[in-house]
Amino acid sequence: MRKRILKPLVACIALASASVNAAWYEVTGVSTVLESKEQARERALEDAIYQALKFSGADIAGLTSIRPYLKEAKNDYLFSGDEIRHIQVLETKEKGGVMKLTARIDIYPTANACHKHQYKKGLVMGRFDIVSPQHAALGGIFQFGDDFTVLLQRQFETQAQSFVVQGITPYSISPTQPDVATMVAEDTGAQYLLVGTITDMTATIDQKVLRKDQTNRQLALSIDVIDGKSGEVIYQNIYRDIATWPFERHSKVDTKTARFWASPYGEMAQRMSRNILLDLESNLACRATTPEIVSINGQTGQINAGRIHGVKHGDELALWHNASFTDQYGIHRTQMKKSAIGLSVTRVYESSAEVAVSPVELGSSIQIGDLVTKYTQ
Repeated sequence: MRKRILKPLVACIALASASVNAAWYEVTGVSTVLESKEQARERALEDAIYQALKFSGADIAGLTSIRPYLKEAKNDYLFSGDEIRHIQVLETKEKGGVMKLTARIDIYPTANACHKHQYKKGLVMGRFDIVSPQHAALGGIFQFGDDFTVLLQRQFETQAQSFVVQGITPYSISPTQPDVATMVAEDTGAQYLLVGTITDMTATIDQKVLRKDQTNRQLALSIDVIDGKSGEVIYQNIYRDIATWPFERHSKVDTKTARFWASPYGEMAQRMSRNILLDLESNLACRATTPEIVSINGQTGQINAGRIHGVKHGDELALWHNASFTDQYGIHRTQMKKSAIGLSVTRVYESSAEVAVSPVELGSSIQIGDLVTKYTQ
């Protein structure tokens, strides 16, 4: 049977979510789609689950693992071994190009999520460049790369559970220049650097017989996450989507305005930025957060992680001595050895914290650059 092609839909959800203590959450999710009614349903349900996870305090990366199962349109979804246990679709309505779906979602937040027992990882972003500027000629959106970078920064600032953004660097960072990446990471105190390029913004015209032609526009980009210590790429991904371009062909569009971001294309870009966040939460959240000793004076010292990273007064820390070396082939090998020295946080600042050394007599063996991790027994 041939699929019915719909105009862009704004899909809204009124969602009820129950946690372990049977609390209910009313959440509204919004999604705009181009292709079909089925995709409208899937993206609306996905968006609502995301809102419910955030509100309940559960791990938002859990959405990544169940997303493939949402492609199948059914009324009940059962999961095991996950914070999301049961999704029950109660009602769906479509009227005036708007799809509404009411569902009940049972969420059981656990204390085992990595972001709950680790500090947030410092992240610096590089500017998203448009590889082929001629792709931005439609609408004159040559500044879209800068504005998408700011959008992604805000996404991480407001939604991330495992990362804290420490700014957008003005320097050009590339996976092929690890020395520049490590220099920027050292200057900013970031553990990771996120860089990306926009590879496709081309448009196509969907010709209609009885109504106005519709312009559809692509958005494709690639990202690389670079380790700030080694300069190595630790995560890569490619994203692609398409949405209606509702603006006149010869008009100049300001990508800083609410009018643009509320359009189908702007909403699609926002959804893509959220997917980047979810993928990093899913793939990097359980990597150890590694603040450093930046100052040591006998029985007291200072680390380059503070309130914004989740450091609290009284936290107990484990100390790791840097035992890295260069092997016989000239390759730098990273090696860390756990120390018997314990540290406790005595004072917390915005992006740093003071620590006390125990036992005091071993404080002289601590060196600048030694790493600390939150003690988890």
